[in-house]
Formats: sequence, C-alpha cells, structure tokens
Amino acid sequence: MIKKFFSVVSSKKTFQLNNKEISQICYLKNTHWKYGLKSNLDWFKKYVKKNDIHNLLFVEDKLVGYTFLRIRTFYTNNIKKKYLYFDTIIIDKKFRNKKLSNILMYINRDIILKNKKLSFLICLKNMIKYYEKFGWKKMNSKKFLIKDHNFSSYGMCFNNKDLNKKFNYIFYFYR
Repeated sequence: MIKKFFSVVSSKKTFQLNNKEISQICYLKNTHWKYGLKSNLDWFKKYVKKNDIHNLLFVEDKLVGYTFLRIRTFYTNNIKKKYLYFDTIIIDKKFRNKKLSNILMYINRDIILKNKKLSFLICLKNMIKYYEKFGWKKMNSKKFLIKDHNFSSYGMCFNNKDLNKKFNYIFYFYR
C-alpha cells in the first residue's frame, strides 16, 4: 500500500526565513553532509546572502526537500553579470524515489526563467543525466573558470542561449 502525503513548497529569500526554517535547512543538510549542525549554521551565516533564494518542500510540518539558488557574479568577455548559482538539492532519505526532487527542479526552473538569469551548477558525472532531464546543458570545461572554488566536477548551465558561442565564463561564488 502506498501512503499518500501532503506537501507544500515555499520559496523564500534569506531575509524572509525564520530561525526555525534556517535550523531545519541546516539539519536536513547535515543528514547528507555530516559536518555537524553548528558547522552548517556557521556556514549559513557566513556565506548565505539576504537575497539568495531557498526552495523548501514540506511534508506536513517536516522539511523533506531543499534547493538553494545563490545570486552571484560572473564575467564574460570582461562584462560583469549576475547569475543564479544552483548550490544545493537535497531530499530527506525517507522521501527519496517519490519524484519530490522533480517538484523542486521545476520550481527552480521557473524562478531562473522569471529572473531572466543564467544559472550554473557543478555536479559529479553520475548526476549529469539527471540535470539534463530538466534542460540543463553540460559546459565545455575549457569555456569556464571558477576563480574562488576548487572542484573536480562538471559544470552545467541553464537558460543560456549563448552557450555554444565563443564566450569564456569566469564564475565567482562567494561574492
């Protein structure tokens, strides 16, 4: 028998979050990235900006899904532009394989399109097909440089009509 549940999605900027929601976000993140709740809260306070976008998926009163779009800066051909860095997607382990991440991905897509911004993410190779299902495109690693973040993953972007042109992108995460 499949148990039915009621879910609610809320999209908020950081300044709209209350302390309980911030704690729930950090608790959920800690179930996957086990740095400790205090470390997650410290990271949140240090790096999350007031207009960054948090998409929260609740089942009853429990936060079971979360995505994070960070408003950041990139340069292309010496022109400074804003973009939405797709930072996090996480679903509570008990609620995986129920297509809940699809709900969050469509919410993110709508926010990115509404804001008329390019969005960028980094991911492991095994996640590329997942993101491609939602319209993300893998970037040629020679076309972008991330100045203040080391990674050995893949870059993908969404809502970039100029992806195949001869642009080079320089992304900054923590500004």
